[in-house]
Amino acid sequence: MKQMNREVVTNKMNRRLKMNTLAKWIFFGITLLILCILVILLVRIFSQGMAYFDWHFLTNFASRRAENAGILGPLVGSLMLMVVVIPIASILGIGTAIYLEEYAKKNWFTHFIETNIQNLAGVPSIVFGLLGLTIFVNVFGMGPSILAGGLTLALLVLPIIVVTAQEAIRAVPNHLAHASLGLGATKWQTIQKVILPSALPGILTGSILALSRAIGETAPLIVVGALVFVNYLPSGFMDGFAAIPIQIYNWTIRPQEEFQQLAAAGIILMLILLIVLNATAVWLRNKLNRKQQ
Repeated sequence: MKQMNREVVTNKMNRRLKMNTLAKWIFFGITLLILCILVILLVRIFSQGMAYFDWHFLTNFASRRAENAGILGPLVGSLMLMVVVIPIASILGIGTAIYLEEYAKKNWFTHFIETNIQNLAGVPSIVFGLLGLTIFVNVFGMGPSILAGGLTLALLVLPIIVVTAQEAIRAVPNHLAHASLGLGATKWQTIQKVILPSALPGILTGSILALSRAIGETAPLIVVGALVFVNYLPSGFMDGFAAIPIQIYNWTIRPQEEFQQLAAAGIILMLILLIVLNATAVWLRNKLNRKQQ
């Protein structure tokens, strides 16, 4: 066996260590740059929007005068949209994931379905808006209502929930299911008592993060006919509606500086809602993980 030269080995190791250090500092610089950009954006948004972000802003309707404008109508509209999206997307998404992982045969057809579901997760949101306009608004005659908008957003986040639920179910150790079946439990009892409780933290986290995307979508709602100016509260799920992202867009296209500040205040409200949703996902995941330990 040929003996390696100590000097050659030392030089190679030094080069590797230098490359490792260089890569570390490059990635650190990229991370620092992204953080700086994020801080600049947040500082700009909060400096512009905090002057208008108060109780008056949260409890007033939209107005053509900036000093009287609020975001109550779009806020209620967004919350009502989530009331439609959450149960429909969660039930259909988790049910589909359970079937694909536990009941469906592993063949080319199942693989074809899973591949297309994963592809749907990357489809532009406006395509789902066109689908919602065709099916819910026109074919089913729902019109530009909260129900039509909520069903469209449910379709939008459904592939994400399916994929995350599948990954959570796959992460459950196989020996737990085998032990349950070996003790005489049925397939459904094993899913209900063993697999779902173990996969629940991952499923809930993925579902809540998917809903965080839904609450910030604008294009699908514009396509299905959401309003850009609302000075009333919807009385039911078949009423017309506005949403927070659409209201923010409506303010940003106004030339007056006051409306730009109102848009910044709307962005602050969106950030608060997203932080609450993400914090809820983290809290639920940690709580369920502690219960399983």
